[in-house]
Amino acid sequence: MITKDSIETAYSFLHQKQRIYVHSTLDWQKDDIEMAIAAYADDMSIELYETISGGRTDFLRDHKRFQDDITKAVEVLEGLLPR
Repeated sequence: MITKDSIETAYSFLHQKQRIYVHSTLDWQKDDIEMAIAAYADDMSIELYETISGGRTDFLRDHKRFQDDITKAVEVLEGLLPR
């Protein structure tokens, strides 16, 4: 079961990091964000991760797809937020 708290926490964290990532011009900052998000994904509820990843095991962990992945994750989580 995916809890309201886990959705809200993931959304807050990923949304904040995504906003910084898309506007950053610093490669080291983007790398740090990618590492932090990958570590967060490793500890995320499996059910929540599968929901936002669409079953992709490298979701939020693939450098080449990271910006698309984090954007998708934020969109999916926003849709899951309780109204």
